[in-house]
Formats: sequence, structure tokens, C-alpha cells
Amino acid sequence: MPDGPAGRAAEAAKPEQTTISAGFLKIFGLGTLILGDSGIGKSESALELIARGHQFIADDVVRIRAGSNGGLVGTAPPLSRNFMEIRGLGIINIRAIFGARSIARSARVDLVIRLKKWRRGYEVDRLGLKSGDDMVILGRRIPQLAIPVAPGRNIATLIEVACKVHILRKKGYSAPDEIVRRLERVLT
Repeated sequence: MPDGPAGRAAEAAKPEQTTISAGFLKIFGLGTLILGDSGIGKSESALELIARGHQFIADDVVRIRAGSNGGLVGTAPPLSRNFMEIRGLGIINIRAIFGARSIARSARVDLVIRLKKWRRGYEVDRLGLKSGDDMVILGRRIPQLAIPVAPGRNIATLIEVACKVHILRKKGYSAPDEIVRRLERVLT
């Protein structure tokens, strides 16, 4: 690459992009990255969400680039588009199993769900009064929610509820804030 103004112009014109290891679905219209350690159940949860009518975008590898409006857009690499790996089943084709409506080509990255293995002593915000730590991708802060994974928990349902909670917060509603207001009214 040439030095000087031509090199800087070429660098500035280069699209911002990165690749991360995650599942990526469109849930209630939200582009949702699902992250977590290997074997924690990301793909199984994604499969359940697709069976419930949400759209699949990528499994394991997500390409993320800056969109024209300043947001981030995620998509699958062409090689793995429509495919998912499920332990015990191998590679499956989501489009062939669930049909074309189960697939979205790309989506804006709106939310990150991080699945964390439940461990004794793992502290969880039980009231939801603290907002999660945002994840920074290509310099943009994306809201992130952590969901503890333990036997008996329905992770797909929890991911759906996390998306609904995020949508309500974007509209200005917070259930924890409402319960705090109610408590204050009762106590005053």
C-alpha cells in the first residue's frame, strides 16, 4: 500500500470488518449474537429458536462489518451459509430442513447474549437493576446480557425473553425500575 495521502485514502476506504466465533440469529427482529464456551449449547439453543420461527444467519463464524448507517451488520461466510454443526448430528442444512423463510442473509447486530456455565459462587444480578457490560465490536458498543447455563434451564426461552427485555428497554420500560417505584410508594 502506498504511503502518504493515497495510502491513507485507501485505508479509509477499506471497509471495517471482523470475524467472531458465535451463533447469529434474528430473534423478534433483533440481530442477536450468541456467544459462549465450546460445548455450552449455543448451536442447540439456536436450533430450538429456529424451530420456533426465528431466523438463522450464521453458526460458529460470523462476519461483522460496519454498515452504511454506522451500525454493525453480521452475515455468514459464503462457505458456511445455511449450515450448522450439531454435536451428535454433524453438519445440517438449516434451509433444507426448515425452508427458505428460516434464513436471513444478514442483520444488524443489536444484542449479544453470552452463555456462561453456572458455577457455585457465580454471582448473578437477580433483579436486573445493573445493565450488562456492553461488548465492543469494531469500536461500537453492543448491549450484552449474560445467561447462566445449568441443567434444567430452557436456554432458548431465556434468550427469547432476553430479546423481549431488550426491546422493552429500548422503548423505555424497565421492570426492575417499576418494582423499585412501587416499593418506594409503599414505603413512603
